[in-house]
Amino acid sequence: MMRGKTIIVTGANSGIGKATTVELLKQQGRVIMACRDRQRAEEAAQDIRLKAGPDQGELVIKLLDLASLKSVHSFCEEIIKEEPRLDVLINNAGVYQCPYTKTEDGFEMQFGVNHLGHFLLTHLLLDLLKRSAPSRIVVVSSKLYKYGEINFDDLNSEQSYSKAFAYSRSKLANLLFTLELAQRLEDTGVTVNALTPGIVRTNLGRHIHIPLLVKPIFNLASLAFFKTPEEGAQTSVYLACSPEVEGIQGKCFANCQEEELLPKATNEEVAKKLWDISEVMVGITV
Repeated sequence: MMRGKTIIVTGANSGIGKATTVELLKQQGRVIMACRDRQRAEEAAQDIRLKAGPDQGELVIKLLDLASLKSVHSFCEEIIKEEPRLDVLINNAGVYQCPYTKTEDGFEMQFGVNHLGHFLLTHLLLDLLKRSAPSRIVVVSSKLYKYGEINFDDLNSEQSYSKAFAYSRSKLANLLFTLELAQRLEDTGVTVNALTPGIVRTNLGRHIHIPLLVKPIFNLASLAFFKTPEEGAQTSVYLACSPEVEGIQGKCFANCQEEELLPKATNEEVAKKLWDISEVMVGITV
């Protein structure tokens, strides 16, 4: 049960984030939906409350646009001012294979939202998480990390841009972030673990063009082989709540089991370098 616990879920208004929120609410958690569009969040919240049924926890909506460092700062200031504790932070929001666009701070959108926005968010909430220990950070990555590379000479995809590659890079960055953060959280009572949810039917794929003739076949195949958002959310909920992962640090899970990662996702040197550069990009000065 999550009664008495406060959980932040980024991107809680759709897909896996929404399904995760329903589950945590059923367990009587106090869930803060961190979403960039208030109207869409309100609509999702109505649906979430219906699905969560009787004896549910409390649902709160807060505005957070991960494509804006200013928005991340003001969101965190509000949380720190209003919330006496934070038990779980679920870094779930993601932009998937969008055309080349930049965040308001000039970062390539997928790297900016999926990695840098969450990087700053986690940094700003760490003290509150430490004060609330034992507490947890959950990072939603993707199996597509396998196709990503961290090219330090072109993190912003200015020399070349492939939307699929940029997504994979941002998801590899999530895993390297988890690895380095785990090192830094030793003995704090805060744990961080990542997960890959598998292929889930969500609206993330809205930027992918499927030829009209193939659409019906694709839709049928997706019904047969893709997970529902509820199935996709299981590992997020497991990492947020389960006593089985108490004290487990810096691992990646799939289907509620520990997952073996490729060497590029466990390279401590690259993780450390990415961390240092990310600090500079988001303006954290120590």
